[in-house]
Amino acid sequence: MPPSQQPILQTKKWIQEVVIGCYFCPFAAAAVKQNNLHYTVENSSSDAICHQAVLTELIRLDQNKEIETSFLLFTHSFDQFDDFLIMLRKAELMLKNKNYAGIYQIASFHPAYLFNHSLETDPANYTNRSPYPMLHFLREKSIKAVLKDFKDIDQVPVRNIDFARTKGLAYMKLLRDNCLL
Repeated sequence: MPPSQQPILQTKKWIQEVVIGCYFCPFAAAAVKQNNLHYTVENSSSDAICHQAVLTELIRLDQNKEIETSFLLFTHSFDQFDDFLIMLRKAELMLKNKNYAGIYQIASFHPAYLFNHSLETDPANYTNRSPYPMLHFLREKSIKAVLKDFKDIDQVPVRNIDFARTKGLAYMKLLRDNCLL
């Protein structure tokens, strides 16, 4: 297996076992079943190259309408969550400046994800703790179409937090860490 495939396989396992398995995203199972997801691994530690990779993913989505959603995994950069948040802000600014606002949305995941004002030990953080720092690009049109028929979307994060806290820190950490094996 090429080294670039390992992060993709680990991320796919995380999506299947954590995101879908814990029902953190009610739309993930359908997207995986439709097999219209794309994964890119960026191995560079250069901020400039990583930021270019964000633009490359946006262009890829523009040019490939059959790709519904895309994951950009950073394997050698943004280990610190604060550095990742800076990159995320730059990516969101790029979305706006390149006229992609309203076309795509970016969701963020990180191995050390911390919700605002949460403690490091809060199991709820594991709803967004992934194997690698990653950006998830979603088509806004598709989100709107799915949300049209979904009741109580605002309750999803509340349910996710309750689930993670009920399961506890050890369970949530083990669940995510098992995806790295």
